Amino acid sequence: MCGRYTLIKLSDFTDMFPWIRSPDEFPPARYNIAPTQAVAVVPNDGENKVDFFHWGLIPFWAKDPKVGNKMINARAETLSAKPVFRKLLERRRCLIPADGFYEWKRNPDNTKIPMYIRMKSHRPFAFAGLWERWHSPDGSIVPSCTVITGKPNSLVRNIHDRMPVILKPEDYEKWLDPELKDPEVLETMLKPYPAEQMEANPVGTRVNKPTEDSPECIESMTDPAPAPEEPEKRKKIKEPQKGLFDE
Repeated sequence: MCGRYTLIKLSDFTDMFPWIRSPDEFPPARYNIAPTQAVAVVPNDGENKVDFFHWGLIPFWAKDPKVGNKMINARAETLSAKPVFRKLLERRRCLIPADGFYEWKRNPDNTKIPMYIRMKSHRPFAFAGLWERWHSPDGSIVPSCTVITGKPNSLVRNIHDRMPVILKPEDYEKWLDPELKDPEVLETMLKPYPAEQMEANPVGTRVNKPTEDSPECIESMTDPAPAPEEPEKRKKIKEPQKGLFDE
């Protein structure tokens, strides 16, 4: 699954893809984005503009928006088989900009260590996502989204049995094309991202808390610590031994 990720500079993403329109205001740097929060999304509504949606898909038929808490991810392998996702795959797809994500690796003693996974280039990318509009009883409209997950590549396989689907940049426009509705064509884009372009590093447990959102969340635990300075040693001055001719 994908339950946490980062988006430190959304402007880096929109600078890389100028055909994607920037939001009216850029959000602050995010180091620990969690479900139910507002996340940056580029929906296939024909505008190619970054908007902000609730993370956790709320189906249009839901009576309670809390249903979205259980729909933060959608499995790529079963999108066409599940009615709730099949129509969205055909009609409502989106890009979800990111520059890294977390997965938790289980140790032999059953403890878990968070791993921060990103591109070796540290450049931003986009998850494949689906989106929906939910009409609240008070008359407001709540846009929401889910991250599509799939089989892991060889890097992530050593950490977790699932990973978010990262689209190749050359597929962005095709994924957002509202005229493209063929599931077979769309599903060809939902492949594991090349492992050789990615890296994974262990980070501290600070990221376990959704309330933590600081640069310390992505600090690698494998970076070599600076060597401690040795205390200045006083040189012992040896007294000269008295010779035969010393008084």
